Amino acid sequence: MKIDIILPIYNEEKILATNAQALFDFCQKQLTHDWKIILVINGCGDSSLTIAEELANGQDKFKLIKLAESGKGRALKAGLQASQAEVVVYMDIDLAVDLQALCPLINLLIQENCEIALGSRLLKDSQTERSLLREASSRIYNHLANFILKNSISDWQCGFKALKLQSVKNLLPLINDNEWFFDTELLAWAGKANFKIAEMPVAWSENRYAVRQSKIRPIRDGWLFLRNLLKLKNHLKNHLPSN
Repeated sequence: MKIDIILPIYNEEKILATNAQALFDFCQKQLTHDWKIILVINGCGDSSLTIAEELANGQDKFKLIKLAESGKGRALKAGLQASQAEVVVYMDIDLAVDLQALCPLINLLIQENCEIALGSRLLKDSQTERSLLREASSRIYNHLANFILKNSISDWQCGFKALKLQSVKNLLPLINDNEWFFDTELLAWAGKANFKIAEMPVAWSENRYAVRQSKIRPIRDGWLFLRNLLKLKNHLKNHLPSN
């Protein structure tokens, strides 16, 4: 089985080399399947591209994709379209989720025979280190998403997911967002397609790397996500499944 790990990267010069190498070393020691790390550089204005090129130079375990425009969703779409693996994992380059969760996530996908397995910061056994504002806004968002979209996912936005590629590729044309709302759209369309989705608790730390500031602004982005949830609800309702 082939596994690709997608890292969307936007202006991450301070942590890119160290964290990509940490992931590489972990995969070499822990993964028994054939694997590759896909670095998707999207619209960076710093030296991230140069660093990624140095990582990929002469190392076939790294694949580099360069995009002119920024956007996490855009980066993930490009990585998924370029992958030829059976299983794709995507995560954030800050490695906020402890890498020890990577193998259990892949095993969950396989053992549960599901299309999507996702890490959750909000299950009973999850461990999180983040500000009270971020914790509260995350819980409010997930309650709203479940209420509006009539679902029961504990953590819609955690950037730590494993996917069966061929199933998920069929959903990509339906996903409109090229930014942070990508995760919610992906899971909503997966639910409409009756995909099996499994969740597992993870250890997640907002402050794992002090040199990096989060690009999410809970109050500013909260209104945008609410508007997107309502638009997505209508889109799901009006979409006719193909025969």
